[in-house]
Amino acid sequence: MSNISLTINGVKVKVEAGATVLDAAKKAGIRIPTLCHHEDLFPSGNCRLCVVEQKGARALVASCATPAAEGMEIQTNTQKVRETRKTILELLLSEHGSDCLSCYKSGNCELQSLSQEYLVKRGDFADISDKCPVDLSSSSIIKDDSKCIHCMRCVRTCEELQGVSALCSSNKGSEKKVETFLGNPMQYTECTNCGQCVNRCPTGALVERNYINEVWDAINDPEKIVVVQTAPAVRVALGEPLGMETGSIVTGKMVAALRKIGFDAVLDTDFTADLTIMEEGTELLTRLKAALLDKKPATLPMMTSCCPAWIKFMEHEFPEQLDHLSTCKSPQQMFGSLVKTYYAEKKGIDPAKIVSVSIMPCTAKKFEAGRPEMKDSGYQDVDYVLTTRELAHMIRQQGINFSDLSESAYDSIMGESTGAAVIFGATGGVMEAALRTAYELITSREVPFKNLNIEPVRGMKGVREATIKIENANKDWKFLEGAEVKVAIAHGLANARKIMNDVRAGKSSYHFIEIMACPGGCIGGGGQPIPTSPAIRKKRAAAIYVADEKLPLRKSHDNAEVKKLYKDFLVAPLGHKSHDLLHTHYTKRGKN
Repeated sequence: MSNISLTINGVKVKVEAGATVLDAAKKAGIRIPTLCHHEDLFPSGNCRLCVVEQKGARALVASCATPAAEGMEIQTNTQKVRETRKTILELLLSEHGSDCLSCYKSGNCELQSLSQEYLVKRGDFADISDKCPVDLSSSSIIKDDSKCIHCMRCVRTCEELQGVSALCSSNKGSEKKVETFLGNPMQYTECTNCGQCVNRCPTGALVERNYINEVWDAINDPEKIVVVQTAPAVRVALGEPLGMETGSIVTGKMVAALRKIGFDAVLDTDFTADLTIMEEGTELLTRLKAALLDKKPATLPMMTSCCPAWIKFMEHEFPEQLDHLSTCKSPQQMFGSLVKTYYAEKKGIDPAKIVSVSIMPCTAKKFEAGRPEMKDSGYQDVDYVLTTRELAHMIRQQGINFSDLSESAYDSIMGESTGAAVIFGATGGVMEAALRTAYELITSREVPFKNLNIEPVRGMKGVREATIKIENANKDWKFLEGAEVKVAIAHGLANARKIMNDVRAGKSSYHFIEIMACPGGCIGGGGQPIPTSPAIRKKRAAAIYVADEKLPLRKSHDNAEVKKLYKDFLVAPLGHKSHDLLHTHYTKRGKN
């Protein structure tokens, strides 16, 4: 591809054809403020905050939507540019609610930061902010139209990245609004609760529903035993809002912080991620056996069920294909069932006194915890879900100097895990963990990939596929000898739709498919630290794989605590008790 030369603030820059002026400025190390622009989305030029002067142009141009051209001369910080940006910010503030001091996003709000930078004051324009009530209907996401600046990042995210379009733009001018279909409350839409709109909203118009005060109340109640579990992706992102480098692995510091906050037991969702592989892997092999050996009807391809946003997407968009989903609960919900049965029994605790809290990179987990079918323990399996961001708030509230903490280890019973569980946090990780175990169960040998790293299923390509050939199958699985097991991985619901359209049409040749709703998988989840970008997600994913390689055990079936769980309590994968506690069904919701 040919290069283009242009000048920005007197600096010569070369970029590839197709790059924008904003791209060229970034390459030259020159910052141009933006609000509607996001690296994950197509340029829109909505907010006009990124305007610059172009020599020969009659008016200022939006750098995010203006293609770089040969010989172009750009100035990014003239008096005219600065005054224009300040006026734009004043106009945006006139339609933005003014409760900044009590806003959940205060201190991490792009509009607030730019207003401070340009010394903008309110009052020069009439207040035209939306006075509608805040939408609190969703258990995952709060929508406050008074803080919306109509940058349309959320609408574009839902449409471009997720292919859901639960949000849309309606009306024009002062009546312009981000709405749901027919203006329905968020709870009654096809929203999957993924939270990607929250991650890209530059203000407090969309935030997660937070349960910080409820968790503090439980911790301070002497009658309650508060048990916390931590998801794989949290340990490679929590450091970011607490002053550490992106991609820092903070597992030990996180455990120490949770103890200082006052949780009675600090356990690991990775334990039930390993358990998920045992249950889900057995389910896959059972389906393969039925189809290939017994010649009985079996629903293939089988699809992972760890991601609650993906599950709700299926319930709305492909309800007739729900049987393709594994019946396994997510690791969060398996943990919740076991903590109020197995754990309570082992510890001699009345399960009615246990408050089960999970720390997740995900907003959809809040919805999942409240699903009516998630009470197989006899109680609500998971009482409260906090995002990575909410935990960072609690750590600051407790006055903890996170970077200075000494590392601590998880408590025993449901605290041990393997590297296979850690990689659940990145797209392709569930697939890789499942293949490490399934291949060894079938052949009694490790997967034929260097250092157990199954590279074909890794990476950030939207849809990936791999074929694993079974050679030297042991006696129990001889019917698979020579078989080629075909798998696929997708992240982002727009990519999931592509795969599901083939499944619906009967064109899919895969046996097993992993889907994660969020870009990059859980490391890019809707509850992770803001901002998000491809570069940030790559660093978190790299940290996930480093954490995997550092652990002494890297295959789920080697987890000694999981083996003991089956010996003492569950008996066997897909057994009667496993079925009751660890498996579930899904709801045909269809289109609203």
